[in-house]
Amino acid sequence: MKKNISDIYDCFGCGVCTKPCPKHIVAMRLNSDGFYESYVTDESKCIECGLCRDVCSFIHDGLSVKNKPIISYAAWSNDKRVQSKCSSGGVGFEVAKLLLLRGYKIIGVRYNVKEGRAEHYMANTLEELVQSIGSKYIQSYTPDALSEIDRKGKYLFIGTPCQVDSFRRYIQRMKLNEDNFVLLDFFCHGTPSMLAWRKYLQMCEKKVGKITYVSWRNKWTGWHDSWAMGVDGEKHGEKVNWHDSYNLLIREKKSFIQSRLSQGDIFYRLFLQDFCMNPACRKNCKYKYDKSSADIRIGDLWGKTYKDNEDGVSAAIAFTDRGHKVIDASDCHLKEHPFEIVAEGQMKHNCGKAETAFLVYPLLHSKNNIPALVWKIVLFPQRVINFFKWHLKHL
Repeated sequence: MKKNISDIYDCFGCGVCTKPCPKHIVAMRLNSDGFYESYVTDESKCIECGLCRDVCSFIHDGLSVKNKPIISYAAWSNDKRVQSKCSSGGVGFEVAKLLLLRGYKIIGVRYNVKEGRAEHYMANTLEELVQSIGSKYIQSYTPDALSEIDRKGKYLFIGTPCQVDSFRRYIQRMKLNEDNFVLLDFFCHGTPSMLAWRKYLQMCEKKVGKITYVSWRNKWTGWHDSWAMGVDGEKHGEKVNWHDSYNLLIREKKSFIQSRLSQGDIFYRLFLQDFCMNPACRKNCKYKYDKSSADIRIGDLWGKTYKDNEDGVSAAIAFTDRGHKVIDASDCHLKEHPFEIVAEGQMKHNCGKAETAFLVYPLLHSKNNIPALVWKIVLFPQRVINFFKWHLKHL
């Protein structure tokens, strides 16, 4: 067996192993279940340097660093437009904007409507940074952005905890200057199969035609009800050109398709009720709650403290002195709380697998377009199970 990643399956799909290969023979693709996996394109060219394995967070026990939270804040942008558009309080955007002005390049995530996927990209201007606004609840494709990183630049890297842990290993293994990097992750539920996302897009395209715009969160009915899909297509709504103006940060026009979790949105039910989660997220995740290799962790500050706030509040936790200084310098209102308050409502354990997931798998793998009514019928038994589980737990 060669010393490369060819024997690793069902991994996190972070894609960082594609970066250090000196022969450029490590690539990433979707497997048959709709999750990203890396593979070796030409075994004959492998020189067995082992770099791809060295940076892999999946095969290493523990984290690349042993940091604990230094300080925890409830936070939101001082710019009300940013706060209203971002998924929670807008801290991630304000941190990125600050570092952009300090000469950093931003490795963030945008949604590519042509490819129908989330992808990491490099932002060098404020207009380019706007594309990263908002959450994207699917796996991101990382290799193209990672290939643009050089040894001399300064970077903010934003990603899931496993992506950040692998990237931290890359910095360490390649002996890069850690002072040139700020790493930011977020509280992560896990990643759903791209098969579920593609089935959802098929349903949307029946209504709006070829997709031109997608958003995963909005606050039309308040922050606590912000789990909402917004979708436009060629039949309805104008094409979004992110380079028009910074003002496109605030898209005040409602999308043609508005579907909320509270109203039974199909994608959110497949995702948040654990019908189609990455096996690695269920079995191997080691990044829940207060475990992170990042300088900064962000997320929604759920819980009792801000239960009446509908504008959006971010959890902002510094795990390093570097992260602490960046948060404090950002254009945000900051209120310090104990970590337990800031992380209230966040997962302490890995996502699971829905008891009726076996009913969903055939539909995900079907080549046919599945009507919404069929999805609702198939997903209904799990709603009943969850209802009784919740009441038994609270007896």
